[in-house]
Amino acid sequence: MKEQMFTFEQIHIEVARNATDDFNLFHDKHKWLEITHNPFKGPIVLGFQLNTLIEYQMRLYREAHHEDEIIADKQLRFSNYQVIFVNALRPRQEMLLEIKKTLIKTIPELTLTNRVTIKSQGKTILLGYKKETPTPLFLADTDLSTLPELKSVADKTLVPGSDFFLKRKWMHNGNVKNFLSGSLAEQSDYFDELTHVANYPEVFPCSLTSGVLLEKAQLENHDFKANPMVYTSHDISVDRFLVKQIKNNDKVYILVRQLPESKDNTLNHTSILLRTYECYGLLENREILFRIKLNLVPLKNIIKNLSSKN
Repeated sequence: MKEQMFTFEQIHIEVARNATDDFNLFHDKHKWLEITHNPFKGPIVLGFQLNTLIEYQMRLYREAHHEDEIIADKQLRFSNYQVIFVNALRPRQEMLLEIKKTLIKTIPELTLTNRVTIKSQGKTILLGYKKETPTPLFLADTDLSTLPELKSVADKTLVPGSDFFLKRKWMHNGNVKNFLSGSLAEQSDYFDELTHVANYPEVFPCSLTSGVLLEKAQLENHDFKANPMVYTSHDISVDRFLVKQIKNNDKVYILVRQLPESKDNTLNHTSILLRTYECYGLLENREILFRIKLNLVPLKNIIKNLSSKN
């Protein structure tokens, strides 16, 4: 087991949100005050920042235990993050990241699994798992081959014949370095200009989906102050082979679609309906870089549910 203490400062939040075009008011050092009934009493750390911190610490853990050799030898192509957000984390709030010992399973396929938790001030912030697999754990059966040529689709519009919203994003080394630093990861472990090394982290391309969802909501005239949404979970599968191919100025087509709300899809067996999104990152050759299933809920519904219990 590995345990380590960390603390985010507000500057880390600023750097991370700027690097990913995330204009969510929850992270803004001024505008968090404008959110109706905001219970967090200040700006909060980005969910994808925490995911990236986990990615980096898991990288160090794998190297220390020579598990990176197993991953390469057995061609465990997919890196998977299964995360539940329990509470918010604020800057200057000391947190403990705990990584449990690796479990290796061979049925139904070879899988390396680590349980991960983040705690702060006696409360659980995040619960989850990091898993290495030969096939994606999430949204593996999605077929995007019937979509039209994305090059011809206008940016920030629905892809014809589908319910996918499209946004083009470009990879920039500077943004990635900033996001790594903002997530308390050592950027020099990924980039070294003198030796021409530029290795992209797994979570960064995925993190761009937050900004895309915000742009989609803005076009739909969503009121971010009166009806803010919060993440409850991230299920992420990233193709590490494709991540290694990413270069500066590469284009990624990000597709997002909202699934119909259902009484069978609620938050922790409450009456709060989850708003579920499927998100994909496609490269120019249409290969799928990442697959994400996100769950969000209106903040007011969580507050209402908590009030009913008191």
